[in-house]
Amino acid sequence: MALRKTHFVVVLLGLAMILPRALAQEPDAEQTAAQLMQPAEPAIEKGLAFLVERQRDDGSFASRNMGGNPAVVALGGIAMLSSGSSPGRGPYGDQLDRSIDYLVKSTQANGFISPADQATHGPMYGHGFATLYLAEVYGMTDRDDLREALARAVNIIVKSQNSEGGWRYQPQPLDADLSVTICQIMALRAARNAGIEVPNETVDACIEYVRKCQNPDGGFSYMLNQRSSMFPRSAAGVVALYSAGIYEGPEIERGLGYLDRFQPRPGQVSNQSHYYYGQYYGAQAMWHAGGNRWQTWYTGIRDSLLATQGAGGAWSDGVAPEYATAMACIILQLPNNVLPIFQR
Repeated sequence: MALRKTHFVVVLLGLAMILPRALAQEPDAEQTAAQLMQPAEPAIEKGLAFLVERQRDDGSFASRNMGGNPAVVALGGIAMLSSGSSPGRGPYGDQLDRSIDYLVKSTQANGFISPADQATHGPMYGHGFATLYLAEVYGMTDRDDLREALARAVNIIVKSQNSEGGWRYQPQPLDADLSVTICQIMALRAARNAGIEVPNETVDACIEYVRKCQNPDGGFSYMLNQRSSMFPRSAAGVVALYSAGIYEGPEIERGLGYLDRFQPRPGQVSNQSHYYYGQYYGAQAMWHAGGNRWQTWYTGIRDSLLATQGAGGAWSDGVAPEYATAMACIILQLPNNVLPIFQR
């Protein structure tokens, strides 16, 4: 009995020494995130203010060609969610409600999120981002129409997966490419996180497709029969693996090693193809990787974005200023760790 008491006392003394150090680490981690974001805070506020200014009463944005695109509306909503607001609550609560209204009303009877008056190339992109967004806000609101729309949107993703395990521009199980596929697997992961049923076989087939798209250099091909690697789709490929639940292994290490070659630096923006798309996924990949890799990447992309923001708070590219601004604000706010889909 004496030995047991002695052992118990030793354990308590050990805990008394360890616990204060362990508890002290948590504020340090939070301070690090705050320090990373601090230089970007004014730019984020200006960017979100620009999105608020550009949002129409129906929830879409003002750009003539892409303002009503479901992907642009959804990304604008995700940028506002990333600040800590939620539907009906916070500085952007009303704007979030309007964007949800727009996407729910744009959901067709078969579950496809595509406004009747918006003819776009590759509508599954819009559907994927919109489904992701609706899954993220599901649970923050008690709207019955949201659950119904989300369940139908997930169902059409499942039904349109092709025999290779991927998705393409239209909601039909024909061909597939990695870029569209990553939009769908992220949407499915968010939906599953929200409690919507997603078949395991759908996820398993997608993982196999993504793995087959990886090249020996660690990058990813656009399609199985087009084997060249490029940064934007390679960043998406790594995030696809993370989203499917693969957090370590040779494919992750090869993918991160390939992305390391594209460390962002100030001034390297406008001349890069699909810049915001690539950095949206690149930042997420490094966020999941964590450690020095993440901090180095975030500092680089943060300073690059700060150097290119317009005087009115917007970022711009060939798609729409609302798209580029939403992407930039999402990237800059990743350290907030607010949204389930971005959490480690």
